[in-house]
Amino acid sequence: MKTSFNKYGRKDGKDLCEIVLENDHGMIVKVLNYGATLEKVLLNDENMILSLNSPADYSQERNYLGGTVGRIAGRVRKGQWRHGLETHQLPINDGENHIHGGIGTDTEVWDFKPSCSENSARVDLTLLDPDGHNDYPGNLKIHVKYELDNDNTLHYSINAVSDQLTIFNPVNHVYFTLGEKDNIKDLLLQMNADYYLPVDHSGMPDRGMEKVAGTAFDFRKTKRVGDALEADDPQIKDRDGMDHPFILNGNQPGAVLSSEDHKVTVNTDAPSLIIYTGNGFDHTGKYTADFGQYAGITFEAQIPPAEDSDLGRITLLPNEEFERNVSWKFE
Repeated sequence: MKTSFNKYGRKDGKDLCEIVLENDHGMIVKVLNYGATLEKVLLNDENMILSLNSPADYSQERNYLGGTVGRIAGRVRKGQWRHGLETHQLPINDGENHIHGGIGTDTEVWDFKPSCSENSARVDLTLLDPDGHNDYPGNLKIHVKYELDNDNTLHYSINAVSDQLTIFNPVNHVYFTLGEKDNIKDLLLQMNADYYLPVDHSGMPDRGMEKVAGTAFDFRKTKRVGDALEADDPQIKDRDGMDHPFILNGNQPGAVLSSEDHKVTVNTDAPSLIIYTGNGFDHTGKYTADFGQYAGITFEAQIPPAEDSDLGRITLLPNEEFERNVSWKFE
């Protein structure tokens, strides 16, 4: 097992670094302290995830690739959080809604500490998100860990504590490709999810859970991702692909994505995986010009977005510890 890091720049008076984790089988994981970002996953020198051309590109244009997105990943309807008789207003930055924490944690430079043992190579990253940043209450101390083992599994965890009542629902926003160069339509997907959440025109859930049975969203048995993307389904057509929460039924793994040559198995203690198929990539943007529609697929492990301003499920009490765990096993 090996760890190392390279400085590649400066931002906000802090060093920007690329941290390298390598196991005894030659699998390499690259992490940036900018946004606690998963930059590359190299299996036999082939990258399994969607990546920009260089580490320096990530801070030039916000695109969420591999970032630790928070304080809340996803949307909050009208940016409103109702608790008791009070309504707290977050910035509106996605139509009439709030999305991805405003200028969120994926745009911050984190402190980091690499370490290594006989069984794992890891990096711990920490960030203090101050009270009032992006109009979120509470000084929030966040700890993210990436740990690579000799089973070719990358473990990712987020822990956080706030000194005030606040809301928190972060996610790692990595896009998987399994080495596919153009799009992920021919990848095969299986998920342990019997229900999904339909969404409205703004991407917010609006009618509760619906069964996946008989819909394009049924991945209980392995099927081609493109079969869903090409389906004549109003939910698919309205979002130009998948942009939906899948409610996990508790059976592990949560999801298995495979190609002819590779496979990633996703396990998590989160109640849902939000699937987004890169619907908005359209070869624009200075740093994402190489990416077309469906260039990658996410499995965002989190609590699904709420329909209204009752955000009780993602409310943190003062000094209550938040913990989220995800693992990705590559073959």
